[in-house]
Amino acid sequence: MKVLLAGETFAATTSVAVGADVLTSATSINGATAFKAALAAEGIAMTQIGADRCAAEFPFDLDALSQYQAVVISDVGALTLLVTAEARAGRVGVNRLEMLKAYVESGGGLMLAGGYMGFQGMFGTARFHDTPVEDVLPVRCLPFSDGMEVPQGLQASILESSHPIFAGIEKPLPPILGMNKLDFKGDGSSRLLATCHHRSTDWPLLAVRNHGRGRTVAWATDIGPHWLSQDFLGWSLYGRLMGNMVRWLAGTE
Repeated sequence: MKVLLAGETFAATTSVAVGADVLTSATSINGATAFKAALAAEGIAMTQIGADRCAAEFPFDLDALSQYQAVVISDVGALTLLVTAEARAGRVGVNRLEMLKAYVESGGGLMLAGGYMGFQGMFGTARFHDTPVEDVLPVRCLPFSDGMEVPQGLQASILESSHPIFAGIEKPLPPILGMNKLDFKGDGSSRLLATCHHRSTDWPLLAVRNHGRGRTVAWATDIGPHWLSQDFLGWSLYGRLMGNMVRWLAGTE
């Protein structure tokens, strides 16, 4: 099984004032380290294209994308995929969000994960609302900033424990520290597997959908820190849960 992860890298620049002098340093961070290690332990090899490389290196045609049985998009916004070098130069080119929709309809598996740059995004900057990617998901993105921080922790309620994604998973799930607000589609092809209750609303945490010949997963929180708590990342079944999502997407559950 070949799996592609797009996103989960970022660069941080820090400035420190020491008297009249200002010292600046930069570092690169990969938020998928735990996720990749957990999948490797499950026997799932993954190719990662970091967010800084997605504009140039994410596949530009369906044949290249179709070599992967599952694609995970995590913490990289829609504009990074849409605004190609051709678009910046004012030339007509490929719409990679339309390509992802076609990939699912032709039998691929697509997972959109949450985070500050997931779904619509903490500041409304991820912008997957009203896109071809949203068309194939089991949820609708809200048309505004959708991220919520819950430092006291959210507890998931599992609604369909018999689903293959929860095979071998013992309840309860460890706490999460935030998520994206989403609207479950509730059509006949979508299933809501887990929710989190916050401020009088049950928000979709995990939903799945069969679309065309393919499958999609919406996971409304991070695949790693910081919304996944250290309890979650250290949980013995973290890898099993993430692996089950990918195996279900690829149809190998």
